[in-house]
Amino acid sequence: MNPISRRAMLMTPAAGVFAQSTAAIRVGVIGCGGRGAEAATNAMKAGPDVRIVAMGDLLLDRAQEKRTAIKLKFPNQVDVPDSRCFGGFDAYKAVIDASDVVIIANAAKFHPFHLMAAVRAGKHVFLEKPHAVDPAGIKMLRAACDLAKQKGLCVVSGLQSRYHPGYIETMEKVHSGAIGSIVAIQETWLRPPYVLYPRRPGMDEITYQGSNQYHFNWLCGDDVPQTLIHNLDRSSWALGNAAPTRAYGMGGRSTLKGEIYGNVFDHHAVVYDFPGPIRVYAYCRTIDNCYNENSSFIMGAKGRCDLLRLRIEGETNWQSSLTFSKNNPYDLEHVALFNAIRQSKPINNGDYMVRSTLITLMGQFSCYTGKEVTWDQLNASDFFYAPSPENVRIGMEPPVRPGPDGTYPVFTPGVTKLL
Repeated sequence: MNPISRRAMLMTPAAGVFAQSTAAIRVGVIGCGGRGAEAATNAMKAGPDVRIVAMGDLLLDRAQEKRTAIKLKFPNQVDVPDSRCFGGFDAYKAVIDASDVVIIANAAKFHPFHLMAAVRAGKHVFLEKPHAVDPAGIKMLRAACDLAKQKGLCVVSGLQSRYHPGYIETMEKVHSGAIGSIVAIQETWLRPPYVLYPRRPGMDEITYQGSNQYHFNWLCGDDVPQTLIHNLDRSSWALGNAAPTRAYGMGGRSTLKGEIYGNVFDHHAVVYDFPGPIRVYAYCRTIDNCYNENSSFIMGAKGRCDLLRLRIEGETNWQSSLTFSKNNPYDLEHVALFNAIRQSKPINNGDYMVRSTLITLMGQFSCYTGKEVTWDQLNASDFFYAPSPENVRIGMEPPVRPGPDGTYPVFTPGVTKLL
């Protein structure tokens, strides 16, 4: 069930988990927002042989800015001259060509497409979440992960919960019966909006939307895939890597106004039916000046697991001694990736990457349409948010434009039809 052994997971980079190597491992970064730069930093912590050699972003100056910032922290591991800093929607091609390992952390719409391009080129990949934003993307994601297995390439997911030693230890307690049989799970992530990028003077519409991608559903998939994917991946994991049979949800846009917020919803609530029968209740919200919470509660017949606090209460009372600061899963997922590369023992997280992403899409599409969405229905669908990723280019007509008041139209539950 776990991507690498628990014994390995309990080791940190500082404990010498990486093997020394004389050959540099060349790493390229596609997407140089906050997550891309952080993932590059996590990668360099996995060993002194890791070198960042290429960076690409829709905005060239953003790639250059992040290159400067990470080089200040890791001067001996960043080798990105101007000739290997790339901008535009096609920047991914040059990054892949220059690298042995590719970190993909740009707009999620492009994740399956860029993953497939990297795997076809024979490159190992770290893929950030969400791994797709629509059913067509799921099919490409699955095909790319299968191809990586055939070619002996690593594909590691940004679903870092699976690499968190405290979560692994706590899940083992749950699976061994510490809370009895699971009867329900509550997943919550309430927070302010993601980072907002204002429109620059003279910027064309497609570039603006791409640069502010967290706030356009055709690019980011909206908040159930974008945020709750971590929570729902943990729910599936707790239930033995199960998939739900159906989902129904509600959501909308109640508060966020203005063009900078694009066309995403600001609140969602989804109910999932898992085999058992077991229900998972999932909630997310992105509004300022509200109560915030990030939690995963697993309710059992004999107690409750507060997973994020590594705590079990009820007939069994238990608290893990592991801490996040000494066992950072964002670092450990890269330790696992680069160790696998050094040792020629590829790891592939494709199974739960596909399943957990698909679970979030069930909830998101149900919130958009107001309809029940089944697992079989979404698996059979070829729907994608137009345009297809390979056809996105600067200057093209965007899929959505703001109205006269500067606000973008949003989907309407009960009226919108997608699948």
